Amino acid sequence: MKTLGLALLYTASVALANPALADTAAADAARAGDMKKLTFHSEAKPAGEADFITFEGAPLNLSDWQGKWTLVNFWATWCAPCRHEMPMLSALQDELGGDTFEVVTIATSRNPPAKMKAFFEEIGVSNLPLHRDPKSTLARQMGILGLPVTVILNPEGEEVGRLTGDADWSSEEAKAVLTALIGAEG
Repeated sequence: MKTLGLALLYTASVALANPALADTAAADAARAGDMKKLTFHSEAKPAGEADFITFEGAPLNLSDWQGKWTLVNFWATWCAPCRHEMPMLSALQDELGGDTFEVVTIATSRNPPAKMKAFFEEIGVSNLPLHRDPKSTLARQMGILGLPVTVILNPEGEEVGRLTGDADWSSEEAKAVLTALIGAEG
């Protein structure tokens, strides 16, 4: 009982000293189901700084999303697990997307724009961006070695977690983890 009391006291002191660490600790504790594959870092780390582009070719940078929690999914048109996962990311954006949270999708490597558009049309996704990293510059900088890979960025633009492989992002388990990070107002 004394150990439990000390653990609660420690957790409370961490929460008061650093709310961001408390958020990831609560999210880590909520992991279940597919979210068991999600790894939270002991300390936030810098996200990639390389630019990527919109579907139309305008420059973007992950820093454009600072100020909100961002779930960044790296995918490709030839990736079968990506095809399975993308509708779940779309549902997650529908449910939690807003001023404090956003799902950002980035097709990395060679993904012809016409194939990207057809990919989203075939799976019925219309609410996620068709951003591109055609030379995999950002993906390489962030250590993306396979697809899909999803990283979670805090409002400061730092990577706090990563999941390699596909996951059911529309599941109650995923929503529990993410709401622990962003709060219920989404």
